[in-house]
Amino acid sequence: MARTISETGRIELRVDPAEKAMLARAAALEHTDVTGFILRSALPAAREAIDRAERLRLSERDSLRVLDLLDNPPPPNARLLEAARALARNDK
Repeated sequence: MARTISETGRIELRVDPAEKAMLARAAALEHTDVTGFILRSALPAAREAIDRAERLRLSERDSLRVLDLLDNPPPPNARLLEAARALARNDK
């Protein structure tokens, strides 16, 4: 199934005739065109995929641990101090 996106926002989708017929039938049953049917189905899936990729879900215990660490950060270790020094040297 090849897909291309042109600069005009047009998306071309190649499907076999049976898939095209199924999409057309489903769209007709929903009283919409094929484009509307595909968009109505694909956009929620796209939002969900983006949401899963961009959000980090923590348990209540882990959320409280993060908040505690933000309020009471541990002292920097040797590697962190060296990284800060290296960054300061590179900024000059």
